[in-house]
Amino acid sequence: METMDDYKEELEASFRRIKEGDIISGTVIDVNEEQVTLDLRYYAPGIIKVEDISSDPDFAVLEQVHVGDVIEASVIRTDDGAGNILLSKKEANDELAWEKLQRMLEEETTVTVRIKESVKAGVVAYLEGIRAFIPASQISLNYVENTDEWIGKEIPVRVITVDAAKEKLVLSGKAVAREEEAEARNHRISMIVPGTVLEGTVESLMPYGAFVSLGDGLSGLVHISQICGRRIGKPSEVLKVGQKVKAKVLNTNDNKISLSMKALEEEMVDTEGAADLAEYTSKESMGTSLGSLLAGIKLD
Repeated sequence: METMDDYKEELEASFRRIKEGDIISGTVIDVNEEQVTLDLRYYAPGIIKVEDISSDPDFAVLEQVHVGDVIEASVIRTDDGAGNILLSKKEANDELAWEKLQRMLEEETTVTVRIKESVKAGVVAYLEGIRAFIPASQISLNYVENTDEWIGKEIPVRVITVDAAKEKLVLSGKAVAREEEAEARNHRISMIVPGTVLEGTVESLMPYGAFVSLGDGLSGLVHISQICGRRIGKPSEVLKVGQKVKAKVLNTNDNKISLSMKALEEEMVDTEGAADLAEYTSKESMGTSLGSLLAGIKLD
């Protein structure tokens, strides 16, 4: 049997005092093109006019707000003349969004935004209802010359600058793209089996070794001690940039490809030596017989 205790929470909520300026939350119970109605667990419902929901010029209330959504909003008036609590999500957003954006910055949260317009040196998007700037150098991995081509595109981004006092919000798609590229690269490296012989092009020479481009965005290092069998003072004594080489994969520890030309050279020498030995043994066998063995023995 139900008792008053079963309704204690609802009763306390309905008798609480709501004041102008309070930030309260409610559940969406109705959406139309003019306003959103919230259940505030109060004796009066909350109303948010469409123009008070978002600063995003492309905001579409019927597409982006649904029955059951929980919305935080600021109280504009405790009575709109029709017995409703008049609310503004935009005003609440001005207070709450910057705190949320700061957390996104600290936690390095990845979110997806839609680019709305092209401006000088970058593009504009909206995050948590706040206008955000994405520099042309931060849209993707490479600098974007024609920012108009990105209008309407959705990209994953990270918050890199938050300044509520100056209302400055800066995002970066490059930070996310760089991580995604690194993950894809590491996956490709993990598929390489040590002992595999790869062909590549010498792309740079350093005092400690040579970097070899292996294609598909991968490079490997041939340490100076692994370039050849003889001792050399610097890689340029044996190699030059642009030279095609073959090398054996030693390991892929820490997502770095270690190569050895020396190991491949030694294998070739061993193989050739074995072939020479086989050929020599074969010739000796053909030229050796029981008669020839006995020919060298003197009998008394």
